[in-house]
This record gives sequence, C-alpha cells and structure tokens, in this order.
Amino acid sequence: MTAHDARLHAFRADLADIRLKGEVAAERFVAGRPARIATSVVDLRRAPRADSGIDTQFLFGDDVVVFDEADGWAWVQGERDGYVGYVSVAELGARQATPTHIVSAARTFLYPGPDLRLPRSGQLSMGSTVTVTGVAETRGTHYAVLPSGETIIAGHLLPVGEHAADYVSVAETFLGTPYLWGGASGFGIDCSGLVQLSMRMAGRNVLRDTDMQVSSLGELLDVDTDHSGLQRGDLVFWKGHVAIMTDAETMIHANGHTMTVAREGLKEAIARIGYLYGGPTAFRRP
Repeated sequence: MTAHDARLHAFRADLADIRLKGEVAAERFVAGRPARIATSVVDLRRAPRADSGIDTQFLFGDDVVVFDEADGWAWVQGERDGYVGYVSVAELGARQATPTHIVSAARTFLYPGPDLRLPRSGQLSMGSTVTVTGVAETRGTHYAVLPSGETIIAGHLLPVGEHAADYVSVAETFLGTPYLWGGASGFGIDCSGLVQLSMRMAGRNVLRDTDMQVSSLGELLDVDTDHSGLQRGDLVFWKGHVAIMTDAETMIHANGHTMTVAREGLKEAIARIGYLYGGPTAFRRP
C-alpha cells in the first residue's frame, strides 16, 4: 500500500474514501456525501471530541465531503484544500444555491435586514462565500441580501472569480488580528493560515500547513548569509513557521511572540527565533 498523509487523505482502519481503494487498507470504503459549512467559522478537530485540538478551520460556505457521522460528529474532508478531520454535525448544511460572492473584508457582520443599526445576527470572515439574491439601500449604505433574508455590507464582498492583485496587501489587512493555533479566519489566524487565506484571495489555492507549503510553493531561493535579494511576496520558512516578506528587509507573520499578526524586521526575527528554534530552513518565491 502507498503511504498517504492522513491530513490530506480520508482513511482510518475501519473506513476510507472510496477513491483510495487499492491504495490504503480499510475495512470498508465509502463515496461520502456532499455538505457545506453552515456556520461562521468551524474548528476542524483531530478527534471527535470537544476537547480535541484543532488542525485548521473551515469558513462559512466551504464545501466538504462527509464520510461518517457518529455521536454528533462528522468525519469530513474539505474540498478546497483537502484537509481531513472532525466537525460537529450541527455545523453542516446542504449544498443549495451556488455561491456568488466572497467576503473580502477581514471581518464583517450580518444583519437581520438592510440597516446597520439593527442588532447584528452574525459575523463572517474574509474567505467566506455567500449567495446574493438581491440588493438594498438604507440611508445611502448598500447591502447584499442573502437567502436567509439577512444582509451584509455590499462593499465587503467581491464576485466569485474576482481576485486581489497582491496577496501581500491582503495579508497586511490582518495586522493586529489575534494569533490562534490552527486559526484560518479573520477572527484568529496562524502563520500558514495567513499565507493560505491571503493567497486564496489573490486567486491561488495552496495547501494548509507549513511543511506542505515549504515543499510545494513556488521556487526555492538561494539566499546569501546576509539575506539580500529578497523581495515583496517571498516566503521565509523556519521549522514549523512561515513569514511573508513585505519588502527586502521586513516581514509580516502571525506569531506566538506578539500573539498577533505583526510586522517584524527579518534580521530581528532571525535573531529572536534562532535562540530557541534555529535559523530559517528555506526561502521561497511563490
């Protein structure tokens, strides 16, 4: 049998994705059923327990395939980045209307009607996808109307298929966002989540974790010991960490030092991080 990364392939001893038949060992193989994330941000857990750690998060509108349900938990695989894990069954819904727009603001609110003075009914992160069924205007503010009747600020949306020109500019909109291990949203994000979500908004779907990104993103750079030659958009990798260069000397990263998304000088970061974790392991240009 071929070795597969269990983060990206749905297989357990008792059950596996039918697409893996002949490649992995399992008692049974199933095709799975389509579903869609129906709540704002959903933690993808390593085990079907509320106290289990999270590996990543799915956002409202993300499509998943469900392979198993038991005791209120669903074992799923995300269609966008292939990540496998467990979510609460209550956080899933049916795939109904095709999404028409994607949230382009770092964070935004839902309202029960087209009026920002109404008590908010929810909140969504950048990267969430919605179906717009109408438009409305109140006191000069434009709203997009969703199938639920809720509304969202129209200026916080982009049509599906439209992309930001510069993924680094997207990352910079998250400055000050709290650091969250496994986080992948505007409410809390980690280092590789920042890379993934920013690149997605610029039209490029990439893998989720740092080790996946360092082995798959762009070209490997041969960087001198003085770290010259780097440019905006280059990625700096440490073991278990990644940062985005905003210019030749400065980077932005979600980090456990400030517990936020923050700017930091590359030389200062190398000195600080190296004390405990060693120097950079790779530089890549997406």
